Amino acid sequence: MKTLAPGSTIGVLGGGQLGRMMALSASQLGFKTHIYCPEKNNPAEQVAQKVTHSDYTDEKSLAAFADAVDVVTYEFENIPVSSVEFLCAKVAVFPNSKVLQVSQDRLLEKHFLNDLGIATAPFRGVSSIEDTISALNDLSYPAVLKTRRFGYDGKGQSIVNAKNDIKTAWQTLNNDQIIVEAFINFDIEISVIAVRGQGGEVKCFVPVENKHKNHILDVSTAPARIGNEIKEAAIKQASKIIGELEYVGVLTVEFFVSKDKPTLRVNEIAPRVHNSGHWTIEACPSSQFEQHIRAICGLPLGDTGFSGEAQMTNLIGDDILQYEMLLNEKGARVHHYGKKEIRAGRKMGHVTRLSQKKS
Repeated sequence: MKTLAPGSTIGVLGGGQLGRMMALSASQLGFKTHIYCPEKNNPAEQVAQKVTHSDYTDEKSLAAFADAVDVVTYEFENIPVSSVEFLCAKVAVFPNSKVLQVSQDRLLEKHFLNDLGIATAPFRGVSSIEDTISALNDLSYPAVLKTRRFGYDGKGQSIVNAKNDIKTAWQTLNNDQIIVEAFINFDIEISVIAVRGQGGEVKCFVPVENKHKNHILDVSTAPARIGNEIKEAAIKQASKIIGELEYVGVLTVEFFVSKDKPTLRVNEIAPRVHNSGHWTIEACPSSQFEQHIRAICGLPLGDTGFSGEAQMTNLIGDDILQYEMLLNEKGARVHHYGKKEIRAGRKMGHVTRLSQKKS
C-alpha cells in the first residue's frame, strides 16, 4: 500500500467536470492536483494547481507528467490503455489498466460479467449484416445494436424493431465491431457507486434510481425504490465486480431492475466516479469524489452512510440558464461546471435537493 501525505500531487487524466470535482475534494483533504488533457480551458484546470495540455499518446509529455505527480488517476474511461500502461511503469496509477481493457469493449465486458455469474442482457458479437440477422433470429426483436467501443450517453447505439431496420442501423453506426443486445423491458434503472481501497476494503453507497432523457441522465434519486433483497443483491454484485478487478478507487455499476427473472441485470460498468453519484457531495459524510481520493492515496475509506432522500438533476444545455433562479431556491445545492459554451446535450452543471425520508 502506498499512502500519500497531504501536500502530495495527484495527477488526473481528463479535464471534465468529474476531474473538477475530484480536484475540489483533493484540495479539501490537503492534496494538489495536476490535470493532463489535450483540451484547453477545461472545467478541471480552473480549480487545479497545474495543467498539461498534450495528447494522451505523447510519451514525452506523459513521462514529464509522471515525474511531476505522486499518483495518477483518470476521470473518463476512454483513455488509451497503452498510455495508462506507460504511466504504470513510472508512477502508481489507480485504477489499473485491467479495468479499461474490460470496460472499453462492450463485448468483453459482458463476457467478464457472465463469467462471474452476473446476469446481463442476452447478447451476441457480430461483424457483418449477415451475422446480425443470424443473431437476431436467436435473440428476437426489438434489440439494440451498439458499437463495441467508444459509446456513452446514447452514442454508438441504434434500435432495431424489425429485420428491415438492420441495414439502416449498420449505416448509422458505421462500424464492423458490433454487439447485439436483446431489448430488456425493465421497470427501473439503478446504479451502485462502489469504492475499494488499496488494502481491499470495499464500501458501497445506497443504490440510486436513474431516469434518462434523450439518452442522457436526467435525474438520480436516492434511495432507489427497490426492496431490501434487490438492494443487497445489487451491492453484493458491485462488490464482487470491484474485487475481481483488483480495483482501487470508485467504480459504478448500472443495473436494470425488472419483474422478470433474473430481476437484476448489469447494464454496464463505469471505471470512475459517476454522474449518478453527484448527490453524495451534500448527502453523505464522504462523497464519491472524496472516497476516490482517499482510496488512490492509500487513506482509510470514509463513511458512506445516508439517511433521508436526495435528488440530483442534471443541468443540460440551456438548463444552466436557470442558474440564478436555482440559487434563489431554498435548499437547492447548485453546481456550475464553469463551461463557457452552452450546447444542446452538454452537461453544464447539476442541482441537488435533500429532504427527510418519508415515513
